[in-house]
Amino acid sequence: MLDPTTLPRSPLRPLPGLIFASRWLQLPLYLGLIAAQAVYVFHFWVELVHLLEAAFGSQTALQALISSIGYKQTVPITSLNETVIMLVVLALIDVVMISNLLIMVIVGGYETFVSRMGLQGHPDQPEWLSHVNASVLKVKLATAIIGISSIHLLKTFINADNYTDRVLIAQTAIHITFLLSAIAIAYTDKIMSGIAERKH
Repeated sequence: MLDPTTLPRSPLRPLPGLIFASRWLQLPLYLGLIAAQAVYVFHFWVELVHLLEAAFGSQTALQALISSIGYKQTVPITSLNETVIMLVVLALIDVVMISNLLIMVIVGGYETFVSRMGLQGHPDQPEWLSHVNASVLKVKLATAIIGISSIHLLKTFINADNYTDRVLIAQTAIHITFLLSAIAIAYTDKIMSGIAERKH
């Protein structure tokens, strides 16, 4: 049986060649996401430094943390308490999860829609990248979005006194919508994979 990769390649006609080459227009988008990733890394370290400074008694850093997490209390806060620490840590986890989402979009999207990266056999190749395609990428992105939504919802519930019932209900409904959407995407992918396997 002939290996399609060893067959001589005929040059593309001008119009199909132009259409196929247009995939490189996505490259600036992925470079922009890399820049956004750098901003998230900077934001993470700023928040972490504020947390460490507040732990050593810096009132300026403490007020910066309280302002960034939107925490309000009738009595002024003069030292770190468990709720503030928990909200800050959840905010840091949120940044990490969004950063993971960015990596999946950048690496998986480039590999799927632009060009092969040639990472086969590389010791640092992500496990999920070895079998990535548009369908797998959709499921992984949906799962990542659910994780991010869960962190946001947990932050809201911990700080529930500063939100109205309408906001709490809306965020819960949005999270459930994300969850149902992810289940629907995964189920659709399972059906399509089963159909493809039966055809072969």
